Amino acid sequence: MSPSRRDFLSGTTATMVLGGTASLGGTARAARQRPRIAVLTTVYHKYSHGQHIVDRFLAGYGWEGRHHRPPMDVVSLYVQQERKDNFSIARSRQHPQMKIYPTIAEALTRGRADLAVDGVLIICEHGNFPSNEKGQRLYPRFEYFQQVVDVYRASGRTAPVFNDKHLSWNWDYARQMFDTAKEMNFGFMAGSSLPLSWRLPSVDLPWGAEVEEAVGIWDEDLDAGDFHVLEALQAIVERRRGGETGVRAVEALRGERFWHALESGSWEKGGWDKQLLEAALCRSLQLTSRRPTYSHVFPTIDEIRRASPDSRAYRFEYLDGLKTTLIQFKPGGRAGGIVGDCSVAARLKGGEIFSVLFYLSYQSLRNFFSPLVHHIETLFLTGQSPCPLERTLLTTGMTEAGIDSLYQNQKRIELPHLAIRYEPPRQSQFWRT
Repeated sequence: MSPSRRDFLSGTTATMVLGGTASLGGTARAARQRPRIAVLTTVYHKYSHGQHIVDRFLAGYGWEGRHHRPPMDVVSLYVQQERKDNFSIARSRQHPQMKIYPTIAEALTRGRADLAVDGVLIICEHGNFPSNEKGQRLYPRFEYFQQVVDVYRASGRTAPVFNDKHLSWNWDYARQMFDTAKEMNFGFMAGSSLPLSWRLPSVDLPWGAEVEEAVGIWDEDLDAGDFHVLEALQAIVERRRGGETGVRAVEALRGERFWHALESGSWEKGGWDKQLLEAALCRSLQLTSRRPTYSHVFPTIDEIRRASPDSRAYRFEYLDGLKTTLIQFKPGGRAGGIVGDCSVAARLKGGEIFSVLFYLSYQSLRNFFSPLVHHIETLFLTGQSPCPLERTLLTTGMTEAGIDSLYQNQKRIELPHLAIRYEPPRQSQFWRT
């Protein structure tokens, strides 16, 4: 039976309850009326992730028709790279409860002997960091996390941690972060705003739907942009019948191999389902017409090739037979690109196509960070992540795997380490108000 519109509509948001810091053995401390939060960030300037997240904790944000102020206090701040346009000093003056510290350990202990906060924000996105030979930006998320854990071990107690974006550029680091949080029994949430952002239409994949193939598209950069689309894709397909089973293999496509795959029109011929790509493109609000006198026209393959000559794709095979493809329609030079937003389409058993746009409002408020902060508040108040950490671990590994395939001349790579099983929350978590 085909799913109805009622099946597609989302559920309710998580309920927030007051929680506290956990001991190494997992015993909760007495709940504090207002949890104390430490911020560890690479930079803190306008439009950085540091600003988007931390400012919401300091000054609040619009939520369900009112200005919401998180019931917690940012009490310490560590910024690795100071710049002339950093907000650190100005914000500490405007919010005097937030003190600036020169090291991560001091921000966590607030100059004392032991841990003196109830929650930790790790925000390592943006800043001046090198890239490796594969093109991955070497953000120090793992190094920040390790320093946090060092303080936890020395103090004999822990606090919930949020890590912005994927866990690390390195799979071994990411797996160690995941395992350490489980071993020490503290709440650990990671990821970006994509799975929690507005959607157009405001729907979710029906719970338990049988999914055969899915496609996710955007025009983003290597690594950071790849993670965004993979996370959006995963937030959809993880709701399929049987839950998540993990990924078997990946094959990257670039250059002529990409264009042959695009022309092929099917997975079996080395590409992806043509109808799924069309559905994803038609959800876009930023599909660019390549014909000057037209505002709405579906692009031809030749037009896509001229507009996005540096495009690439990662084809993933899952352990349960699901097939997914990440497509980045990357513009070259001044070409201008063909699409500027992220959408996903999935074919259900029986032939029906589900498709949705992950809507990010790029006005100055960057409101798509609000639902992310809302869920981080839940983490700090309950001590438990409302979002599956396994999703972030899996998509972290998928991101690295796709890049590795590109680097190894678009070789197909088996991925036994990504046999990660989990079942996500049944209730939808994306922003609906």
